[in-house]
Amino acid sequence: MTSPAPVTTPRSGSCQCRKVRFTVTGEPDYPHTCSCRDCQRLSGGPMMSWVSFPLDRLVWSGAEPSWHYTWPDSRRGFCPDCGSQICAFDDGATTIAVTLSALGNPPDLVPVNQSFRESAVRWLPQVPDTRTRTRTRTRTRG
Repeated sequence: MTSPAPVTTPRSGSCQCRKVRFTVTGEPDYPHTCSCRDCQRLSGGPMMSWVSFPLDRLVWSGAEPSWHYTWPDSRRGFCPDCGSQICAFDDGATTIAVTLSALGNPPDLVPVNQSFRESAVRWLPQVPDTRTRTRTRTRTRG
């Protein structure tokens, strides 16, 4: 017998100007920071922070983001008005990565790893890898 899926509270988020808004439900997966060159350039900082949710559990309320490909099969969603980075999505993926800042940096979603350590700035301590088990994920650059 299969156990029921965990019940999760809906989480809402938005861009800075609140034109693009969304709600996600489902189990958050792999909160982490990313120091790839795309995240550094797009954020204007040394890294961005991300968490993934099931794509079919995301609902846009308000405008939807504009999309820009930053990798051959990976695009970023941003607000066409204020420019806030909101999400990243790989072609064909079943999950979508949402920036923790778009979710308001919820205290229960603590990054468990840092992607692209080789591109990280040397003056900021790296996020330690605190994952307790290996998970299968789609490769979202972000």
